[in-house]
Amino acid sequence: MSSPAPAIEQLKELELPAPVSYLPQTWGWWLLLGLLAVMLSAWAGHRYWQWRRDRYRREALLRLAQLQGSGDSLAALRELPELLKRVALSMPEPYSWTGTGLAGDRRWQRLAAKPWWPARAPAERRQAPPGPLHGQAWQDFLQRHSRQPLPADFSLRLAQLAYAPDEQLLQLPAQQRRQLFDSCRAWVERHHVAA
Repeated sequence: MSSPAPAIEQLKELELPAPVSYLPQTWGWWLLLGLLAVMLSAWAGHRYWQWRRDRYRREALLRLAQLQGSGDSLAALRELPELLKRVALSMPEPYSWTGTGLAGDRRWQRLAAKPWWPARAPAERRQAPPGPLHGQAWQDFLQRHSRQPLPADFSLRLAQLAYAPDEQLLQLPAQQRRQLFDSCRAWVERHHVAA
């Protein structure tokens, strides 16, 4: 004889297994996650450093937009050479142990005397600060730091904006004024900083 079928009331529901955890189970995944976190924080720190370093560029572009939108074209044209010179002076310099505050520090002098410390560039390879540059030297500086070619007479046009009589500046055609603003904006946006 066969045994009677169990009643439905006697059946028990099966327990489901514990849900699978999304956390890594082995140390290799934790190491990979840690490396990823370090790389992500290094990238974020570098981007923040770049953003802070380029503050002068953002401020110059804002001022350039204000100048171009202002109704006083003579004052705006007069300020263009000064703005470019301020941008050039604000550019971060390549790393140098002989910075203003470090040159007199004896610890840095002792460090620089070590054979493994990088040597300073010879005097003929060091770049002159952009403040006193004018004429062809200023044009060479602007061209050297530009990612695109500048007009060959760009520094002469800037000198004209700074020193020409007002009547001569007011006679500049609108297209030439727009070209000057566009060239200045392109240089400020895309100039190369060796860091």
